[in-house]
Amino acid sequence: MSFEPVVLFFVLGVAAGLLRSDLKIPGSIYEALSIFILLAIGLKGGVEMSKHAVVDLLGAGLVIVLVGALIPLVAFPVLRYLGRMNRADSASIAAHYGSVSVVTFSVGITLLGQEKLDFEGYLIVFLVLLEIPALVIGVILARYGQGTVRWGKLLHEVFFGKSIYLLAGGLVIGFVAGAEGIKPLDKLFFDLFKGVLALFLLEMGLVASSRIAALREYGAFLAGFAVLMPIFSATLGTVTGWMLGFTVGGTFLLATLFASASYIAAPAAMRIAVPEANPALSIGASLGMTFPFNIFLGIPIYLWMARFIHQGG
Repeated sequence: MSFEPVVLFFVLGVAAGLLRSDLKIPGSIYEALSIFILLAIGLKGGVEMSKHAVVDLLGAGLVIVLVGALIPLVAFPVLRYLGRMNRADSASIAAHYGSVSVVTFSVGITLLGQEKLDFEGYLIVFLVLLEIPALVIGVILARYGQGTVRWGKLLHEVFFGKSIYLLAGGLVIGFVAGAEGIKPLDKLFFDLFKGVLALFLLEMGLVASSRIAALREYGAFLAGFAVLMPIFSATLGTVTGWMLGFTVGGTFLLATLFASASYIAAPAAMRIAVPEANPALSIGASLGMTFPFNIFLGIPIYLWMARFIHQGG
């Protein structure tokens, strides 16, 4: 497998941050890049979903959501009792790891294109669905036996926050338009996707380099968790995809989804629902360690896992 060039943009950003370069992506451009990526992913998922009967997706969808909900439930006791972290921080970090990363998923799709592997396009739907149970479980774990939760504000943040709203909106537009109807937008949202992703990864590299200090401050445990947890989650995804009869590409993408950790939707929701949690820990782990691990090492490992289980099965 040749090296995916868009990853080098992430390296460029990390290097700029560590070397204290004055490189900076203006906030308005970063916002535009993130909106583009979220809409493009949603549109692609909607187009793929339009090719299938929705009722046929319900069984696999239920299994995927239920298995995905196990991730924060496993992460929480590991953080709480092995890491000896307080309840709020344990629950917040668990929610981040139960949630998903659009950019990690995008890099996975790019790799499949390079490898010329097909995948079940409707898997993009689960970028939206897997966010919700993870965030709700995180709040329940944080609030169990304590006070009350402002569910109205939390659910509004979950359903109408930028990431989920744009993904869901793109899904609906793509589903309604279908493959033929979306063709006039192909050159903008699909042909330019890889270039926009490269610029977004440059910004992510700058941000990730600024979060590494949080991991150093709180010790080796969190750094170890940030590497081992995605491997565990990817294993769940690999086995689930294989049992559901997915292709190698689909199994790999489900493993990548499960292994990814949120640094967009989850931080926003946890800020409202669990304000006492330290965001430096959750973002430092998910963006400062897990994201680069997945980009450089995890994604190739997950593709190998998918190929291995299909060959063995």
